[in-house]
Amino acid sequence: MGTTTTTTDSHSSSATVPPATDRPVRITDGGLETFLIFHDKIELPDFASFPLVTTIAGRAALRRYYQRFLDVATDLGVGIVLDTPTWRASADWGARLGYDTDHLADINSSAVSMIRAFAQGHTDVVINGVIGPRGDGYEVGATMRIDEAVSYHGLQARAFAASEVDTVTAVTMTYVDEAIGVVRACERVGVPVVVGFTVETDGRLPSGQPLGDAITAVDEATDRAPVDFMVNCAHPSHFAGVLDGNTEWCSRIGAIRPNASRMSHEELDNATELDRGDPSELATESVALRAALPNIRVVGGCCGTDDEHVAALATAFAAAPAGSVR
Repeated sequence: MGTTTTTTDSHSSSATVPPATDRPVRITDGGLETFLIFHDKIELPDFASFPLVTTIAGRAALRRYYQRFLDVATDLGVGIVLDTPTWRASADWGARLGYDTDHLADINSSAVSMIRAFAQGHTDVVINGVIGPRGDGYEVGATMRIDEAVSYHGLQARAFAASEVDTVTAVTMTYVDEAIGVVRACERVGVPVVVGFTVETDGRLPSGQPLGDAITAVDEATDRAPVDFMVNCAHPSHFAGVLDGNTEWCSRIGAIRPNASRMSHEELDNATELDRGDPSELATESVALRAALPNIRVVGGCCGTDDEHVAALATAFAAAPAGSVR
């Protein structure tokens, strides 16, 4: 699933995000979990990659994965946002895998240190702490009130705040109240936060709410606290039709991390083989979104994507600066 997003100029949680839209677009990594499962043949129970942080072999596998994207950034001369492998490192998912809250807090903090060590020697790197949904990333399931979401996601927010993280991103949010809860949890500890929503093939959240309404609701409830919004874990064709460049909410989207496949979430959930799609086609359809999303500053991949997809995305966006796509 993965993440993230936003642009900072230093490794500090107090760093501000430049408002200019003509800055070079940064990249992120790709579909961490799908890469590890299908390419590296690593078993990830509950789609959780955070346990790899706790073992020598696991950290080595993660280093190899992230190095692919650091190499892309170096080769193309662009900045990079590196996500922590903590999409499932929250209390409920951790308990399912035998981790208590103290151990999870340590893992979230250690993940930041690990990523920063991987990036040593590279310039223009942003370390982004990933917070995933309490439930499944493809469907809503049980929901929380906003105050419950604040409490639940506070564990990761506090762990990241105590580390050297630059930003935090709520990744693959499926409904608004949980997203608001993550934002408020991060506000409490003073960490810049980005909200990433996922959508179905009709451009609506799994909750059924239109994407624009969800972004507007979060902004209204938090006094525009998120640095940016992101759309992830969906193919560009799933949400291109709901974008309107004349709206305020579209101007708030600063990052996209599309899936490689055009499949629906349900189809992907039942797939036994990886659908990598067409990296070139994904890049073409993604950069076309810039007509309605001129403030995109970060591009990367989600399920099924790897360094080839991200390199294609970065190359396409570099060739089509903001405002040039119509």
